[in-house]
Amino acid sequence: MDITLDKKDDQLSAILTVNLKEADYAPAVDAKLKDYSKKAQIKGFRPGKVPATLVRKMYGKGILADEINSLLGKAVDGYIKENNLKILGEPLPVPTDVNFDTEKEFSFPFELGLLPDFELPADQSITVDRHKVDLDENTLQETYEQIERQFGESTNPEVSEESDSLYGKLKKADEEGEGRPVLLPIKKVKNGAEKFVGVKPEDSITFDLKEAFDGDASAIASVTGLSKDDAAAVEGEYVLNVEKINRTVAAEMNQELFDKVFGKDIVTSKEEFDEKVRETVQQNYDREADNLINRTIIDKMVENTTVQIPAEFFKKWLLRANEGKLTAEQIEEHYDDYAKELKWSMIRNKVVEEQGLKVDNEEIVDRTMQKILGQFNMEMTPELEESVRGFADNFLRQDNGKNYVQEYEAILAEKVVENLRGKVVVNDNPITAEDFRNQNAG
Repeated sequence: MDITLDKKDDQLSAILTVNLKEADYAPAVDAKLKDYSKKAQIKGFRPGKVPATLVRKMYGKGILADEINSLLGKAVDGYIKENNLKILGEPLPVPTDVNFDTEKEFSFPFELGLLPDFELPADQSITVDRHKVDLDENTLQETYEQIERQFGESTNPEVSEESDSLYGKLKKADEEGEGRPVLLPIKKVKNGAEKFVGVKPEDSITFDLKEAFDGDASAIASVTGLSKDDAAAVEGEYVLNVEKINRTVAAEMNQELFDKVFGKDIVTSKEEFDEKVRETVQQNYDREADNLINRTIIDKMVENTTVQIPAEFFKKWLLRANEGKLTAEQIEEHYDDYAKELKWSMIRNKVVEEQGLKVDNEEIVDRTMQKILGQFNMEMTPELEESVRGFADNFLRQDNGKNYVQEYEAILAEKVVENLRGKVVVNDNPITAEDFRNQNAG
């Protein structure tokens, strides 16, 4: 057996050719044919007495093809490992004509995409802003309104009042069709709110959507479900066909409400409740800000890392790996996104290798246990630990360990970003919760 590697001029792709001689495969093929002769059951011949020539004629080509495929897989994988080649995806067989009936020596070429070495940006050379969210009274008020809607008593009156919400279908005045379902809180309307008061189910309201919300794209997007860009572009009159009026009577501030919101006896007074609400909302915004800076770090690392990608091979591999799911045109259209994802994968792997990052089994189990507890809004107790661990172990074994691999990858990705976070300059950027929402809407 002879294997050659011919790198192309760009050094990003290569042709790996495996040359097989008869001596490479004949012994194994002959051994399998003999085994077939002993086991084959062919009409007219006793078991074990089938002539070898007949077995070769009937099964020889299939056995030869299987043996050569097995040899090729081992040869290609072995060469790549022995020569420490960093490749993209898997080797792609180059179509070639093979005649198993007449040929004794074969050459099988494979196309490889080669991943080059590269350097990460120097420590502290990248600067990112982290939003430090300050809660404003409007945000806290909205939180209390959400609590009131969720835990208050809901009714559907016949006539709307200023504190109600109108459910119905919204469309442009000159458009056909039913429109999109919306829930419009009347008190969010900044201009002409009186149009929405005194309304009954099956009434229609014609109004200027942009003017009603004073041109606030975020408010329009929130009510209509449009993207922020589409909400900013709305013009002209719209029609709301009212189907139902929603009214919520706020829940009383008592221990029953405190227990519903935070759990039994977690808070026991209005003061503790207010403090817990503020703390919880702040934690949620801090978590969103952390997620945003993590995405920003990834974007900045990809943007500031020079990595050459074997583009043509990458497109071929994507088409082969997603056969029936992606077309060449779709790959071309979204290629920049695929390339960015590949670059990040290469950066991530380099950080893992250079920093020796690892994930042990106990981390995976602990993370899964915490997820299970979170789903049921419970905290770990000695009595629960054994049963929760059992649930976690069962979940991680499902789908042939697919869930285990997903948790492993998620933890490793977090460790990579955390490591990179220590290598970039992070500037705190004070911002109100309302401005933070507006910046990240749509």
